[in-house]
Amino acid sequence: MEKSAASQAPGLIASLAGVAKNTIGLLLSRLELASCELAEARNHALRLLAVFALALVAGLFTVTYASVTVVYLAWDALGWKILPIMTAGFLVLAAGLLLYARALLRQGKLSLPATMAELKADRDMLL
Repeated sequence: MEKSAASQAPGLIASLAGVAKNTIGLLLSRLELASCELAEARNHALRLLAVFALALVAGLFTVTYASVTVVYLAWDALGWKILPIMTAGFLVLAAGLLLYARALLRQGKLSLPATMAELKADRDMLL
């Protein structure tokens, strides 16, 4: 009996070591995937920020020059009433642009879909 118990002990320890090795390997592969996705998400965020900043500057110049032109041309016909009309127009434009930006963010490019799916699959397999 002692011989069979002694022969099973190294097998049990080896099995536990194998499980620990596989678990560490799994965690390392998940960390690598997460780091790749975080780098990709960071690049998307930086690109979005740069495009937004350039669009904002160009848009401000365009709005300024267009506003001055419209006010100058309409002042004789409408007088001071052109200013609230222009304000309402810009308010509608700003609301539309905010809704568009919100829709772009909801596309999920800044989330980590592959990492989250793998972690969920791992959780489901373990539980």
